[in-house]
Amino acid sequence: MARQLYSDQASSIRIENLTKQFGSVTAVNNISLDIRKGEFITLLGPSGSGKTTTLMMIAGFEFPSSGDIRTGDESIISIPAHKRNIGIVFQNYSLFPHMTAFDNIAFPLRMRKLGPEIIREKVKRILDLVELSELENRYPKQLSGGQQQRVALARALVFSPPILLMDEPLGALDKKLREGMQLEIKRIQEKFQITTVYVTHDQSEALTMSDRIVIMNNGRIEQIGKPQELYENPKSRFVADFIGKSNFLVAKVCGEDEQSFHLTSECGVSFNISKTKNIKVGDSVTAAIRPEKLIFIEGEEELKAWNVIDGEVEEFIYLGDLRHYEVKISDRNVFLIQIASKPGVEHWKRGRKVKLGWKWDDANLV
Repeated sequence: MARQLYSDQASSIRIENLTKQFGSVTAVNNISLDIRKGEFITLLGPSGSGKTTTLMMIAGFEFPSSGDIRTGDESIISIPAHKRNIGIVFQNYSLFPHMTAFDNIAFPLRMRKLGPEIIREKVKRILDLVELSELENRYPKQLSGGQQQRVALARALVFSPPILLMDEPLGALDKKLREGMQLEIKRIQEKFQITTVYVTHDQSEALTMSDRIVIMNNGRIEQIGKPQELYENPKSRFVADFIGKSNFLVAKVCGEDEQSFHLTSECGVSFNISKTKNIKVGDSVTAAIRPEKLIFIEGEEELKAWNVIDGEVEEFIYLGDLRHYEVKISDRNVFLIQIASKPGVEHWKRGRKVKLGWKWDDANLV
């Protein structure tokens, strides 16, 4: 029912050469982006990357210095925020403390002067969807953080907006509740098929919820792609280090054979990269290796199409399901390794000499 009611009203968003300056500071620098109808897209980046400023320009709370924003075929630059018909959820929820959950959700409908019966029907339906029907008469202070977040989400959805904007909506919740609400928000968004722009600095949150992720840095877009694409094929060192964790080797391509290129890093580590990579002898490159791609090599067996290097364990941290190691491979390089915990397996102690291995194909060039 909800899918039919809302999906046809979702709108695409086109951002064209958008720039926002605050005095001499360029917060958003000439970005362009197409967001498909019904898509869940996340703007991800560190503080100051321009993601929230971009969201505020879509909402109408900030006016661009140049560029355009279009929903469907219409430019919305000159339309005031209160007339854009966009649902918005902020980090602090912005609920009215003197209103019950029901009245908070009904507020945008009353502003649109709908009749009492229509309002009650719409609010009841959305309360059922976010599983708060039994709490409709409670005030915000009587609700948990997760319940308040669902009231804010319901209020943003109840008037059937074509676009939903969310600015760090889970930032105030504890880790367990935040993870649960990520799945809840994604479930509701998929049910409504509403075009959603979500802002966060939390990488795991973006990977969990998004159809596509826009990684921003210093006001620019670094890379756009599906979560798996960004994680497995980062195009820059910034992306490789911001989405998850990576180990880096800055190296020069010194030779090649039929199967691989031979590289030597600045710290003196020699390793190979698969011939499928688009490089040539003489190139200087940066190789990024994910911590989970590394293993400890025991014994003297030869591994085909693997790199094996020497190291020394400097740090060990037990994380329950994972074991986190820091292994020194040169005076200037320490590699992070993450391996799954297994019952009865002793961890590698600090100071132990070890051999690390990774497949030729597991290094990305950034």
